Amino acid sequence: MKRIGIIGVGEIGRALTEGLCEGGGEPPQVFLSPRGARTAAELAGRYENVRVCAHNQEVVDRSEVVIIAVRRPDRHEALAGLRVDGGKVVVNVMAGVANDDLRETLGTEAPLVRAIPLPPVRERRSVTVTYPSHPVVDALFEGLGGALPVADEAAFNVLSALTGTLTTHYAYLAALTSWAAGHGIAADDADTYVRGLFQGVGRSLSDETRTLRQLAADHETPNGSNERIRTTWFDAANSEALGKALDDLLADLT
Repeated sequence: MKRIGIIGVGEIGRALTEGLCEGGGEPPQVFLSPRGARTAAELAGRYENVRVCAHNQEVVDRSEVVIIAVRRPDRHEALAGLRVDGGKVVVNVMAGVANDDLRETLGTEAPLVRAIPLPPVRERRSVTVTYPSHPVVDALFEGLGGALPVADEAAFNVLSALTGTLTTHYAYLAALTSWAAGHGIAADDADTYVRGLFQGVGRSLSDETRTLRQLAADHETPNGSNERIRTTWFDAANSEALGKALDDLLADLT
């Protein structure tokens, strides 16, 4: 896999490019669409193997694997008239766009694979969900942190919905920082402490010998501070509300 094209150079397109270019060994040639022109130009300036194409058709023509990373509302405009022959492999990273939908838009017989790459692919540390399993695509994402092929599109959509919780986690940490600042802690000190606190929690996730519930139990003592916040703030009602929000998102993605 020596030639990879990316149509749509937003945050995910940037992260994929950086991950492909900064891994070990000889990087592939990467062809970027002119969408996201500033980002594409910056990446081409950093990496000798990256080129910005004049238009999306050139991206397709020059590539063996074509990654489509445009926003769902923009897909018809971005992909209109695009010709993709059956010898290409197309990776669909558009949230909420099924492969049947994309195949109809492109009018192609090329293999289509859905994927959920996340920003940490730039560091080759993020597991990417794929459907259906395809040897070329799974190998691509194994090199970017790992591939997790799933059995059907329903399972893919469930895991896609989980990605919608990421910024809520950051907002939660920001709320903790604001609370501490409201009680007289310097904002920079609160930010430093909260980041350090949860970076430690993140490292504990690498211990796959313990379930997530076991990790939670191991980090609290009976009647202690952690148990108090967990049971009084993240109670059954909040858990149910989170489940409802995820169900609604899943319905939209489906």
